[in-house]
Amino acid sequence: MSGYQSIGVIGGGAWGTALAETAAKAGRDVILWCVEPEVAKSINSDRENSVFLPGVRLSESIRATNQIADLADCDAILAVAPAQHMRPVLKAFAPHCREATPVLLCSKGIERGTLKLMTDVLDEEIPSAIPAVLSGPSFAIDVAKGLPTAVTLATRHKSLGTALMNAIGTPRFRPYWSGDLIGAEIGGSVKNVLAIACGISEGKGLGKSAHAALIARGFAEMTRLAVAMGAERETLSGLCGLGDLVLTCSSTQSRNMSCGVALGEGRALADIMGERKAVTEGVATAPAVVELSHRAGVRMPICEAIAAILSGDVSVDDAMEMLLNRPFTVEGE
Repeated sequence: MSGYQSIGVIGGGAWGTALAETAAKAGRDVILWCVEPEVAKSINSDRENSVFLPGVRLSESIRATNQIADLADCDAILAVAPAQHMRPVLKAFAPHCREATPVLLCSKGIERGTLKLMTDVLDEEIPSAIPAVLSGPSFAIDVAKGLPTAVTLATRHKSLGTALMNAIGTPRFRPYWSGDLIGAEIGGSVKNVLAIACGISEGKGLGKSAHAALIARGFAEMTRLAVAMGAERETLSGLCGLGDLVLTCSSTQSRNMSCGVALGEGRALADIMGERKAVTEGVATAPAVVELSHRAGVRMPICEAIAAILSGDVSVDDAMEMLLNRPFTVEGE
């Protein structure tokens, strides 16, 4: 039995709800904080998140709330607010967070403006918390339905990682420990930008060869940035790097890839985003990744092209031409 019996989940979107459900299936008592009153009401009365995860029956051991203070006595916290909203949410929770509470960061992105990773944001807003990162190839609906999934759970100390894995892991939701928090964060952030690129390729009808090339060359970009920031190269070859990249770049179930498909088909970004309830993390992360790569002295031409498309600085066709006309080079560069 894990020492973490009560789990608080910050964020009532699809991913937060799915993680609340898997923690409940692992035998934990779960409190799920939601911004929207209608989401909390739907979960508590109908056992379903009808707004963000319709059609999934949720466990009775999940209690939803709109009061973040209700998470104060939880043994561990899963922070699943969107990356660009993580700071204000953590700031709101800070007065209620007990010292040395593990906070498992489950959102994938880099804060725009500051270029901070989510672990940096946590350290600034709740310095007494113990940071951890959850990242890997996982669609919310698969996890919520109990389909087999494997992810990376990164902590500085393996004993904490083991306790958290025992707290939320099940035979069908399998966390694997890593000590590399930076690698887990960079992998989860950059893959969203690359998924937009793969979606554009799909939308333009460029074929499977181009799709495979984008994944492989994108993986090289991801790895270069992560290593430059102090990550271990091996981490990016695992679930939170290559594994997550392959999943997100291979299915329009990914919000980032489906956004790219629409862009490739000629739709305007404002129209695409205006139709969505859920956050498409890669849109906000792309410019932050490019700024971070410039600061680290790392070349990331695919990510630069996507950031330029999203900002409206270049068209999809012009960005493609720029990439295709780059000088030939050796594969490792």
